[in-house]
Amino acid sequence: MSSQHSTELPIRELLQQKVCDHLKVIYPHLQDCGLAGELVQVMRLHEDCQTPLHHKNLWDETDMVVITYGNTIQNGSQHPLKTLHHFLKTHFTMLINSVHILPFFPYSSDDGFAVIDYRQVDPDLGDWSDILRISTDFHLMADLVINHCSAQHQWFLNFQQDRDPGRDYFFTVHPNEDLTGVVRPRTTPLLRSVQNGEETRCVWCTFGHDQIDLDFRNPKVLLEMVDIIRLYLDMGVRIFRLDAVAFLWKKIGTSCINLEETHEIVRLLRTLIEHADPNAIIITETNIPNRENLSYFGNANEAHLIYNFSLPPLLVHTLVSGNCHHLKNWLMSMPPAQNGTTYFNFIASHDGIGLRPVEGLLSDDEQQALIQTMENFGGSISWRALDDGSAKPYEINIALYDALKGTTAGEDQWQLQRFICAHAIMLALEGIPAFYIHSLVGSTNDYARVEEHGHNRAINRRQWQEEELNEKLADRGSHHHRVFYRLRELIQLRREQAAFHPNATQFTLHLGEQIFAFWRQSLDRRQSIFCLNNISDREQTVLLSSLNLIGIDQWKDVISGQVFEDMIGEITLAPYQTMWITNRW
Repeated sequence: MSSQHSTELPIRELLQQKVCDHLKVIYPHLQDCGLAGELVQVMRLHEDCQTPLHHKNLWDETDMVVITYGNTIQNGSQHPLKTLHHFLKTHFTMLINSVHILPFFPYSSDDGFAVIDYRQVDPDLGDWSDILRISTDFHLMADLVINHCSAQHQWFLNFQQDRDPGRDYFFTVHPNEDLTGVVRPRTTPLLRSVQNGEETRCVWCTFGHDQIDLDFRNPKVLLEMVDIIRLYLDMGVRIFRLDAVAFLWKKIGTSCINLEETHEIVRLLRTLIEHADPNAIIITETNIPNRENLSYFGNANEAHLIYNFSLPPLLVHTLVSGNCHHLKNWLMSMPPAQNGTTYFNFIASHDGIGLRPVEGLLSDDEQQALIQTMENFGGSISWRALDDGSAKPYEINIALYDALKGTTAGEDQWQLQRFICAHAIMLALEGIPAFYIHSLVGSTNDYARVEEHGHNRAINRRQWQEEELNEKLADRGSHHHRVFYRLRELIQLRREQAAFHPNATQFTLHLGEQIFAFWRQSLDRRQSIFCLNNISDREQTVLLSSLNLIGIDQWKDVISGQVFEDMIGEITLAPYQTMWITNRW
């Protein structure tokens, strides 16, 4: 540690004061800042802790994420986490450097998001040694399921018996309170009546009656979560996904979403985490309208990354409608992320294609046309409850490969090209790209799994036997092979382009409504890439003069290898073709 002036406080003391400042916002009636000291102690932040550098980018163009369940790839009786590790090392070493393993803890429902024990690995998946091994080869992203826990968690069992720890860990409310303004992502009743010792009380259940919301008004709940964060850091977790964090703080008479206390808790957790590990990253999972989602950047003091939730529905809408008008307008409206923050770009995940993030971006008629098209391609709709008791579509449940099997006019022969085009767009946009593992291998709708599990999201949560999947990936006649190797090629190309740094300059281009185009420029301004995407099922022609290519440079499409020498000529893009035209290769 560098020497300090005599007037400066030691790092730990400065940190404790900063934590205290956060706590005064969250708990304004706090009498003293003893809690700050407890939090610093739980995180084991000593005098040698490092002060993080503000506005430092912890990523570059080589960073990419694969999203998967711990048991998506299986091999007999072997621990699925060992199988997953082997599969990732076999197929993605030197291509994808980060892995998000969806909740790998014991759970009771919601495929992992109703956590029974935050401090254990589900024995059906493996143990902490498996997690540590994966974290040595990949940056590990894990879920902090912070809003709620399982009804089978020991805390909730203790709550029902009025015992510690847990007797005061859960948010309760009188059933006669007016809760009509509360924003809900589900149609299930918000409250559940349970015994709490000798009393009957109503606990708050944002997502369902097996997922009971924790009460962060109680500082002991905050201490528990910080202790869990410390454990995850010790087990190799570098990226913390704060699940459903927008719903964290409740206040009767409000919408109970995105409240100031929620934002302050995110700021507090960032302060603690980045002092424990300056290379650790927070990502907020807030499946809400775009403007609200952007608020979780704060002033570069909340999330390092935010999910780009509007991208999946807008991109699917663009590709099935053959018109990029709304996607282009949205891209122009997105603020450049400050250094030290960036977007987390994805177009498929374990959940569905959210519709809340296109509120205000697509009209009701356009959303309905998208829904109808997805239902035509085998998808289903999940719903949420409104204030008046009615239901509204919340998300589309469908495998992305099937979502792009045609247009609003019906199925066609361009499914593979459309699917690759979608990922080429994602790879080139400002931010860090993330691939759902089922997109990488071209998985299709799994109706048997929906039937088995009884919920729509299961359609995109197939489980593969490793041997069968490897055979399909090796079969040159299968769409799995074609998807897999086309995407691998694009991933490798992206890694080599400085202009695809997550924070490199981005400008939207105006080349009509069938060409979705934008320009990226590297941080040192040496490389430019013009990203042209034909999002229609017809050939499209572009005048090179409309790109303002610098005449003294040589220009080449790094995907096809085509070199452009006539700066006033024209180029023709086949249906769903992408070009990355650059002056450096």
